[in-house]
Amino acid sequence: MDTTAPGITFNATGTCNFCDLHDRLDASFPLGEAGRLTVQRLAADMRKAGRGRRYDCVLGVSGGRDSTYTLWYCVTQLQLRPLAVHFNDGFGNPIAGENMLRMCQRLDVELRTITSDWRESKDLKIAFLKASVPDMEEGTDLGIATALYGVAAKEGVQHLVIGQSFRTEGIAPLSWNFLDGKYLRAVHKQFGTVPLRPWQPNDPGFNLGIKEMVYYAFIRGIKTVTLLYHLNYVRSEVDELLVRELDWKNPGAHYFDDLYQSVIYYLNRVKFGIDRRLFNYSALVRSGQMSREVALDRVLRINSIEDEAVIALCIKRLGLTRAEFEAIVATPPKTFHDYPNSYRLLRLCRWPIKVMSRLNLIPESAYDKYFNCGT
Repeated sequence: MDTTAPGITFNATGTCNFCDLHDRLDASFPLGEAGRLTVQRLAADMRKAGRGRRYDCVLGVSGGRDSTYTLWYCVTQLQLRPLAVHFNDGFGNPIAGENMLRMCQRLDVELRTITSDWRESKDLKIAFLKASVPDMEEGTDLGIATALYGVAAKEGVQHLVIGQSFRTEGIAPLSWNFLDGKYLRAVHKQFGTVPLRPWQPNDPGFNLGIKEMVYYAFIRGIKTVTLLYHLNYVRSEVDELLVRELDWKNPGAHYFDDLYQSVIYYLNRVKFGIDRRLFNYSALVRSGQMSREVALDRVLRINSIEDEAVIALCIKRLGLTRAEFEAIVATPPKTFHDYPNSYRLLRLCRWPIKVMSRLNLIPESAYDKYFNCGT
């Protein structure tokens, strides 16, 4: 990590606050026997809550490495009955799509795809491009979350399982990725043209603010389980396992289960001076899965995910000309602070959010995301 990350600080020995956060999380979520016991307890809780129902949990899948392994582990190692849920915003990688179908067939798991209204989804992507902010995937990020909550509410399921690990992904600086329903609505109000459908518990659309989170967490009692926090999850070993067990195909790069990531990485680099690999590689270095020398060498080169043919395809799919796209690129950079958002209210709710994170009512990393990853 370097000074391109807003809010980064270094101590006298050159260690940054993101590394300190990683070490605190590492201590809070131990691996080995302690992690195994935690996973067994979580699985028992999910089985108990799922008694008499069709599913023990709702598990978000994309066809990428992390979610595929999480599904495999839940079914084969924990004997859970997950409902696999995928959010389709029209930019999925076909290879990842084939992975999802194949893994669900082999594991005998139902795959339910929540397809967003294409007009809404496309309009939100264009709105966030025009907003000139680095977290231009806000609509999809919120859409994934609402898809999981909506299905869980509809099926009466009390646990969401997310295939995410701070040891392999890290946590993005806050101004690079600020997840907030109020922020989304503000950008949509200024730049959107297609009305967003209203929130319903079983069909939330793109609505997920503080009010909706209170409903899902406290009224419906839905908890979030980040299973990989407790497992010794090593990417190189997982790749071999998934190929052997599920005939899994690598989509081409981390996060490339979503083709729009080509646009995101490209714009983050050329417009904002951001290399999103920094927090990913730093996590791998701190976890001993990549050497610092290899990480520094890789960031000297443009990420392979920036495929010009895929970028052109995404621009065309949005209905923009290249000239229109470049005009948007040329606008001055901004962040979520330039639009109405819930940041001030979230700061006032610091301790309740910490408690909710520890109780798994929201993702375990939520507290650190909002309070320990920049401002």
